[in-house]
Amino acid sequence: MLINLSNHPSDKWSNKQTTAARTQFGEVVDLQFPAVNPDGDENYIKELADEYCEKCFALVEGKPFSVHLMGEMTLTFAILTRLQAKNIKVFASTTERIVIDGDGQKTVVFNFVKFREYKK
Repeated sequence: MLINLSNHPSDKWSNKQTTAARTQFGEVVDLQFPAVNPDGDENYIKELADEYCEKCFALVEGKPFSVHLMGEMTLTFAILTRLQAKNIKVFASTTERIVIDGDGQKTVVFNFVKFREYKK
């Protein structure tokens, strides 16, 4: 099972990313990454990280799982370190950034490449 803890719901993923997730992890369950108050201090981040780690464990009801984690950097780091301390594998999605310039407009497209595990 893969918990998608990000701002990008899995039903909006490309076919390539969805297929990769199902092949590599099986079921995908979404958990919306929270909005992070920019005025919050380190204690605020600690409490939010604890809350979201608990939400992950509640979602899986004791089943093995991994987490796709993408979001605000300090909260991502705090969640990552807590999950890794419990031997949970955590992944980021990698993308190819394509910029298309035309008619005074810039369009940026991100093409999914793979899931990359966060490693020390």
